[in-house]
Amino acid sequence: MISLANVYHILAATIPLYVAMVIAYLSVKWWKLFTPDQCSGINKFVAKFSIPLLAFKIMSMNNPYKMNLKLVCADFLQKLLAFFGLAVITKISSRGSLNWIITGLSLSTLPNTLILGIPLLRAMYGNEAVMLLAQIVVLQSIIWYNLLLFLFELGATKEAHVTPQSEATGDLEAPQEVQPKEGEEAQIRTARKTKIMLILLTVGRKLISNPNTHATVLGLVWASISFRWKVQLPEIIDKSISILSDGGLGMAMFSLGLFMASRDSIIACGTPMAVLAMAMKFVVGPSLMAVSSIAIGLRGTLFRVAIVQV
Repeated sequence: MISLANVYHILAATIPLYVAMVIAYLSVKWWKLFTPDQCSGINKFVAKFSIPLLAFKIMSMNNPYKMNLKLVCADFLQKLLAFFGLAVITKISSRGSLNWIITGLSLSTLPNTLILGIPLLRAMYGNEAVMLLAQIVVLQSIIWYNLLLFLFELGATKEAHVTPQSEATGDLEAPQEVQPKEGEEAQIRTARKTKIMLILLTVGRKLISNPNTHATVLGLVWASISFRWKVQLPEIIDKSISILSDGGLGMAMFSLGLFMASRDSIIACGTPMAVLAMAMKFVVGPSLMAVSSIAIGLRGTLFRVAIVQV
């Protein structure tokens, strides 16, 4: 049972984040302190500097040679269960295409984990829990974030009927009654290969241009060097990173408040989708993690950390 002191520490860690979000919302909606261009600049600063540097800091703190294999396996199994479950729903449902899968996996992306996971777990279980969270961040950065980006691009391609790149392949298609069956099948295969290549190239370009990609890779490389040969970053570099990354949590929530204020409705995706997302975030996700953790054999504090971080 959580004591009143722990409840206070949790509130003290999380409420200031929402204070930043509310202040940002009021700054635009009521006080008119920021123009749309200024809001865009703040959002870009968060996306290009604050979150990537925070990701680098968390990644560099994780010892890749002492990963908790049970926790890693439980997280991996939980994501696989979620993916296959949503894939079955998508297969049965005639609507939504990849939206179910994208919605489900997007709830565990890197910024969400960093923004809320760090203060919450530190308040509940101390710095050791933050180290465990860093191991989850490694998986999300390397596997799940890239998979999510791929699904987004795949969904965009399926919605886009005609694109400049696909026009050339579309011209090759001929009416079914004119072409022989073998030629038609060959063209279909060629079109599919071209489509897949376009998706992979688009995803590759976005990953290369995304600062989070560089930050996570550099963080993982530096962690491997640092823990292998027991070296530390020069103090000047370390403090320069800390100054920007320490404000990353607050700035990310501030940016979220600006985004909410810039929309006609606070819930930009609509009430039904918001209810679905909340249910998946707070019910389905933790339930799948609980099943996965029990199957892998997590117990005690490690089990609770695995549930809370979801």
